Amino acid sequence: MSKTTNCVDRVTRRQFLSQLAGVTAACVPLGCCVAGMAEAGSSNGGLVKNITSQVLWNGRRDGFTWFHPRCCMIPSPKGPVALMTMQKITGSDYFHPVHWVRSEDLGKNWSEPLPVPGLGRRTVSDTVQEGVCDVVPEYHPQTETVLAMGHNVWYEKGKLMYPQRERFPVYVIRRSDGSWSKKQILPWDDPCATEIYTCGCGQRVTLTDGKLLIALSCGAKGRGDRVVCSVLCDYDGEKVRVIKVGNKLSKKVKRGLLEPSVACFQGKYYMTIRAEDGHGYVASSKDGLNWQPIQPWCWDDGEAITMSTTQQHWLVHHEKLFLVYTRKAKENINLMRWRAPLYMAAVDDKSLRLIRNSERIVLPIIGDGINEPKQVGLMGNFHINHATAGESWVTVGENMYQKGFSGDCLLSRVQWSRPNKL
Repeated sequence: MSKTTNCVDRVTRRQFLSQLAGVTAACVPLGCCVAGMAEAGSSNGGLVKNITSQVLWNGRRDGFTWFHPRCCMIPSPKGPVALMTMQKITGSDYFHPVHWVRSEDLGKNWSEPLPVPGLGRRTVSDTVQEGVCDVVPEYHPQTETVLAMGHNVWYEKGKLMYPQRERFPVYVIRRSDGSWSKKQILPWDDPCATEIYTCGCGQRVTLTDGKLLIALSCGAKGRGDRVVCSVLCDYDGEKVRVIKVGNKLSKKVKRGLLEPSVACFQGKYYMTIRAEDGHGYVASSKDGLNWQPIQPWCWDDGEAITMSTTQQHWLVHHEKLFLVYTRKAKENINLMRWRAPLYMAAVDDKSLRLIRNSERIVLPIIGDGINEPKQVGLMGNFHINHATAGESWVTVGENMYQKGFSGDCLLSRVQWSRPNKL
């Protein structure tokens, strides 16, 4: 493992942009449009040069998994530094304190995991504890901080508490000197969010003025299904505040709409959404707040894609918008929720459909999803990180629940044949 320090040296904005030319966190202000960023009629032809993968931590051997591994890139004079948050899981949605690691050589070597201050457990009584999970770190260039945001979760007697108490987003801030802030709550007074509101696992967009566009899933007390929306937030490097709220999207089936992620592509905004009716959903918006009605993910010929209550995430190149997802396939027919392999496909941003002949496997299924599905590691909780202009990452912790929730922590490198000019 490489040795690291807590301090991240300051760099200029010009240095930051040159190092992270491929990062998609920055976008245009709400309501503005960017023209000419991609050639007219550009396609997926030859854009994905290669896809390789590696094991970061061998949890199959060690008997546990580093779950929810999520990266962001921090600029430094020597090049981008990868900061990853992750946590162990030893039961159904039973997560341990959040840890962080870093890599100074683009993921070849990583520091030893250390707890993130403020994202551990809080003992409420002899039987009840409050924890944190689903954390997503993102670098914020305007304040030179990393905002790590997840949500709280309740445990009782060593298991997930049911029913849960009120749940809401929580966050900590990693400053440019490497120190961490105290845990804070994102306050939001909305009648649709009296029981739960969360941005856990979701991708968000950092606008050029420093404001944040965050997608939320929320539920009211006494209502079984959740709705999703986006909120515009101020962030000054110390606190996050909601300043505008978009329209609500709904699907009244079981728990409704969950784990939304947002992205910006060529001046337009897109939201992908987990659902519980055998589909994933997508919506678009011109301003990031007012969304068109949701539509199920389909192939470009109109055939609906069968998915099972699993998140999807965006992979953005300036020439093309991609989706990373799981789906029902011949090789995983008996696997729980078909959560392996991980696929990626180009999005037709006009029809909001996936281009079937562009589909690639990001991380292959390991094992036999037909005859021995209990030997296969599930990969439903993954994340996207744009490491450099030439390479994007997909990170995931396998979940082998039938083997004590063990599994490998994996990194897939999607290498571009043309630099990502975002």
